[in-house]
Formats: sequence, C-alpha cells, structure tokens
Amino acid sequence: MKAFILDKYKKKGALRFGDMPEPALGQDDVLVEIHAAGLNPLDSKIRDGEFRLILPYRLSFIPGHDVAGIVVRAGSKVRRFKPGDEVYARPRDGRVGTFAELIAMNEADVALKPKNLTMEEAASIPLVGLTSWQVLVERAGVKKGQKVLIHAGSGGVGTFAIQLAKHLGATVAATTGTANVELVRSLGADFVVDYKKGDFEKVLSGYDVVLNSLNGDTLQKSLSVLKPGGKLISISGPPDPDFAREQGLNCFLRQVLRLLSFGIRRKAKRRRLSYSFLFMRANGAQLSLIARLIEAGIIRPVMDRVFPFEATNEALAYIETGRSKGKVVIKLR
Repeated sequence: MKAFILDKYKKKGALRFGDMPEPALGQDDVLVEIHAAGLNPLDSKIRDGEFRLILPYRLSFIPGHDVAGIVVRAGSKVRRFKPGDEVYARPRDGRVGTFAELIAMNEADVALKPKNLTMEEAASIPLVGLTSWQVLVERAGVKKGQKVLIHAGSGGVGTFAIQLAKHLGATVAATTGTANVELVRSLGADFVVDYKKGDFEKVLSGYDVVLNSLNGDTLQKSLSVLKPGGKLISISGPPDPDFAREQGLNCFLRQVLRLLSFGIRRKAKRRRLSYSFLFMRANGAQLSLIARLIEAGIIRPVMDRVFPFEATNEALAYIETGRSKGKVVIKLR
C-alpha cells in the first residue's frame, strides 16, 4: 500500500512517499480503508523527534493520528463492527499510521462515523474531540455555571473545546488573534480576548478551569486568572509525574519530568490551584458519545483546508505556520 513514511527524526524533514506492507490484522482489530486523515501539531512534533523518549517508535513507521474510512475486514473476535461500516478513530499510541491507504486498529479505539459528516469532516474530529472531552469532562468535571478559559480558541482543539464547554453549561472565555475573533465568538465563546490588543490575565479572573495549549509564558500567566481550587490543565506541557507513571516511564525519565514541571506545580500549589498535563488517549466509547453530539447539531467541525494525499508534506508545513483555523485534513478517496 502507498504511505508517507518517517525514516529518521529531523526537524521539518519531509516524510517519504513509498510502499509499505498491508498492516497485519489481529483478532481484535478492524482493517480500515482510509478515506481521509486529519493532521495535528502532534504529527510534526513526532516527526521532529520531540516525543521519541516518551513514544519510542521503531523507525521506519507511518505517522498520523486521525482517520475516517470504511471497514474492509474484521478480526475473529470483533463484535462491534463489520465490513462496510463507516468509522472514525484516533488509533492508540504505538499503532498510529493514518497517512496511508489502510490501517489496522483495535476495535476499542474505533467508533461509527457521525452520519451527518463527510469523511473529511469526520477525520478532523478524533484527536481534538478526545482531547477536549478528556480535559473538560474527565479531568476537570466541568459543570453548569463554571467559568472556563480556552487558549488558542481558533485552533483544532480550541474550536472543539469551546463548543463542548458551552454544551456542559460553562461560561467560556477564549484567546485568539484579531482575524479569528468572530469565528471564536460564533462557536459560543462568551468572552473573546484578542491577544494582539490586550493581555488576558489583566481582564479575566475567577475562573474554574484553564485549558492551555500554548507556550510556557501563557501557562504561567494562566495561574492568575484561576480562583482557589481552580484547575490548570495543559496539553502542551510540561509533563508531570502522574503522566510519567501512566506511561510507565523508567526512573530516569520520571525524574526528568518531575523536574520539568516542578516550577509550575509549586506555583500552582502556593495559589491553592492544581496543575496537570494531559496527553490524550484513544477511546472509541468516547468517540461514540461525541458522534451523538455532532449528529444532534451541538458540535460542528471547523475545517480550514483539505489537501490531496500526495500533498501530505505540504499540509504538515501549512499547520506548522500556526495560521490554520480549525483542522487541516488530507483526502485519499
């Protein structure tokens, strides 16, 4: 099968377009013919080698974390899916590979595609949808009447998280640039802070939850907008000791991550706040719940551009500019 392959870690290096064997099908797996694949900043970071200590893939491998397609074969123990089913998924770590014509995934990671979305739209959802769900529902337990700040409101995670937080009953603030203020407001943000015109930490206060996806400076400033008992949850780091334990990292790496996050954890504790890092995980059951919200019209995908499969490297370069609104997707069929 045709695929884009990572042969060596290199910052802004090009993936190689070539042939790879058809993936082996385990008894709990479904083999999916890929119609579209979403792109994420995570794909660029893995290509650049930023996660090689945490996610030790054996080179050469196929990257890619979002997929929508059609089941072509099912393993002997698969009960939830059959050939012909339209599905979407974020394959689990260690088994990624959506920049290809086919992928085999554990059925537990897969869900039926929302009926009202195209394949391209569906492929834009899994990683950002699961990230938003695991931050706002699982980790933060957002309830009606709470106040939530979402950074980078026009990005992939931001556009989804704003809609989910509103559905949960929160008052939502979001940061974005001037060109995207109206987009973010149209998604349901009650307060939009244009970072080019003002500082969010000077105009926001008393928040229950902050979802951070930006740099360390924004992370530090976010502490000041939270009220005592508030939760600062970051998807861009630094990783914390709990994450190291969950990943089963060795003692050396655990200590490294402990030191990396020591400063922000100490500052949070002094303010009677909590800091945690979230690295989302595959979860087909949660994708099924997200599909219901999409089919009910509660959440809509926000798409920027769809590239042809052969332009995957160009699509990665485009998301690295940081200018995309919502998600970028590659179309295979």
